[in-house]
Amino acid sequence: MDTIDIVKEISRLKKEKNAVILAHFYVNPEVQDIADYIGDSLGLSHAAAKTNADIILFCGVNFMAETASIISPGKKVLIPDNTAGCSLTESIEVIDLIEWKKENPDGVIISYVNTTAEIKAYTDYCCTSSNALKVVMSIPADKKILFVPDKNLGNYIKIKTGRDIEILEGDCCVHNQFDTKTVLLKSLEYPEADILIHPESKCSNDLAIHNMKQAYFCSTSGMIKHVNSSEKKEFIIVTEAGVIHEMKKSNPNKIFIPVQSGAICRNMKKVTLEKVLRSLQTEEYEIKIPDGLREKAWLPIKRMLQIQ
Repeated sequence: MDTIDIVKEISRLKKEKNAVILAHFYVNPEVQDIADYIGDSLGLSHAAAKTNADIILFCGVNFMAETASIISPGKKVLIPDNTAGCSLTESIEVIDLIEWKKENPDGVIISYVNTTAEIKAYTDYCCTSSNALKVVMSIPADKKILFVPDKNLGNYIKIKTGRDIEILEGDCCVHNQFDTKTVLLKSLEYPEADILIHPESKCSNDLAIHNMKQAYFCSTSGMIKHVNSSEKKEFIIVTEAGVIHEMKKSNPNKIFIPVQSGAICRNMKKVTLEKVLRSLQTEEYEIKIPDGLREKAWLPIKRMLQIQ
């Protein structure tokens, strides 16, 4: 089948099976184009909670589909490629949280949503890059906090809030490539450009970057909002370059410069149109969280969704 026929068949099957397609900004552009909703982790979580569809086809990585299953246990949640993992989810184990809680029984564990259902079950609050600052600030100042598993986002929060936060040493293998030198060199090449930096990035911990007037720290959805409202013409994008597709669609006359063109999430790129079609046809790779685990993992996600 050619691309046009694949897209037509996906559309037909969506209607036939009452399915909704959710896609992250980092997946392939052609997959973003057939999605019913495109977003970052927080936006996709809200979309999963609100949908009336019988099937949620999640175009992203495994932890995202798990989160959708936790939020919408009555839906069938599918993922086009069940080998699409995440370096952050692989950087932490449940025993890390159990041991910390033993030593800090009154402490609060905040986990980035980029974690497995098992990790979420031992967490007090989840967060995304969109609301991490708000989640941390909602915790009483006298409470000890452990933030897992992204060291770059955790340290960014420490810089912004001044809170005493313990952090585990996980990272996104893509965002951890974006160091200060790379960003500074690109800013010299495009001196008029705004620099939009995802707080998962390695450079987000550097005060030299924080002191740059044209540097803005945003989630992927926050970057898009900035671009849409800005009068600037050039933007250096310090995150996975997949987000540029959505930026160009809304702003065809603006220029978007990936800070490092070779830094892509290979797991996100595993999702193809052919795999989306196959998933709808066969309903394979269902992600289902057992009820006992789901109930434990739901509470920190619920708290996350309540903090706007």
